[in-house]
Amino acid sequence: MTLRVLVADDHAMFRSGLRAALDTQADLECVAEVSDGRAAVEEVRRLRPDVAILDIRMPRLDGLRATDTLLADPANTTKVVLLTTYDHDAYVHRALRAGASGFLLKSLPPEELIAAVRVAARGDALIDPSVTRRLSARLADGLAPPTVPAALDGLTAREREVLLLLARAYSNAEIAGRLGIGDETVKTHVSRILAKLDLRDRVHAVAYAHLHGLVGQDPGHSAR
Repeated sequence: MTLRVLVADDHAMFRSGLRAALDTQADLECVAEVSDGRAAVEEVRRLRPDVAILDIRMPRLDGLRATDTLLADPANTTKVVLLTTYDHDAYVHRALRAGASGFLLKSLPPEELIAAVRVAARGDALIDPSVTRRLSARLADGLAPPTVPAALDGLTAREREVLLLLARAYSNAEIAGRLGIGDETVKTHVSRILAKLDLRDRVHAVAYAHLHGLVGQDPGHSAR
């Protein structure tokens, strides 16, 4: 199966370079490249790509507002990965709240950006590791203490472990291997987590975990 990708960035050289990198992959096809957010929204709605890679800072409509527009549409099936040269916390939180499947810095090597497209397409979410480490460190230092919702008390120890691994962009198979359980059991845990926390999908679960400061915690190995 070939994944169809749209690239939106106002820097022509970066845009063409990313397109060239995507087109070297047998399972990826760049179906369009555009230079502003409004064109990105129009082309996503027209072409229905599997993944849209959007720069945060673009003319006419920035990447965050374009993401809001796309993901607010009930008919949308395209996953959104946001790119930026800046790792401001506010950008991360906005991206997660909007339901973006990824927040990555442009300084990442091309192979990691390509990997992120595959992560997004399979329904998982990915935040740049350097951003995750910094946010986790800030939370640990008490600079931004999270509010832990009471709903988390309704999760079992195993469900909490699965939620933390989801937040780190582990696939179902990877979670199963890490915890020593079957793939179907992981799917059951994920479904129960979404229901208990009133979350719409895996991406929303990742956003929930990051926004409530759970990502820096150790999933552990002991619960069964």
